[in-house]
Amino acid sequence: MDDKDINRLLLQFDRILRQANREHINPEIEELAVEDLKPIANLVAKSRAVYLKELYTLSKKYDESDAFPSAEELKRLKVLRTRFLELAEGSKSFEVSIQRGYLDLKL
Repeated sequence: MDDKDINRLLLQFDRILRQANREHINPEIEELAVEDLKPIANLVAKSRAVYLKELYTLSKKYDESDAFPSAEELKRLKVLRTRFLELAEGSKSFEVSIQRGYLDLKL
């Protein structure tokens, strides 16, 4: 199989993936307008703010000390970071789904 055949196969596979994604994702989510995306942006922004505030608070607390955050403090920071990262990834998935035409849009 030469490069031309491989590229042709990959293009066909891409079409199959796009069709499958649209068939499975589009029925699950109503037609979207720009305003429908605002709650997603707000949730990601709030989670980022809480995470950054916690990091900032810890850095101020330990700035003049040789000590480091406790295991409990780090555990809380990790929970906040994980929440933020999961929500941010979800937001990016919406962006990709819109770009690739998996979702119907109200313009």
